[in-house]
Amino acid sequence: METFAELGYLGLFVAAFLAATILPLSSEVVLSALLLGGWSPVALVSVATVGNVLGSLTNYALGYWAGPKVGNKWLKISEEEFVKAERRFAKYGLFSLCFAWVPVIGDPITVVAGILRVRLLWFVVLVTAGKLLRYIAVSVLALQANG
Repeated sequence: METFAELGYLGLFVAAFLAATILPLSSEVVLSALLLGGWSPVALVSVATVGNVLGSLTNYALGYWAGPKVGNKWLKISEEEFVKAERRFAKYGLFSLCFAWVPVIGDPITVVAGILRVRLLWFVVLVTAGKLLRYIAVSVLALQANG
């Protein structure tokens, strides 16, 4: 039988994974609740980051294998959001992947990266850096707010 801790980490992982897809979920709420419950910040940030990066890798894979149709048809990314993501990518290049965590614009950026066949190593490094820093910031703010 699984322990309460295992279920908590699994729940955070699933929330972080799904939040990185087009689903309107917030892993920050789950992370904050567990932090305020006294769970290990390092373990929670690690689990959330891995789950969220794997969710972004799913978007990348969909873009890579299914092409531009995946954004509109399967992920329900509007043509306007998709064009904006392509413009951001053209303007800022690979470093736009550091902002894959940003709501609304992050998911299309990761799909576009797959469509454009961005090198997987760069994708993983930059997306992980952005998501890790975001989860660290959320953790610090949650713990400071709690006193």
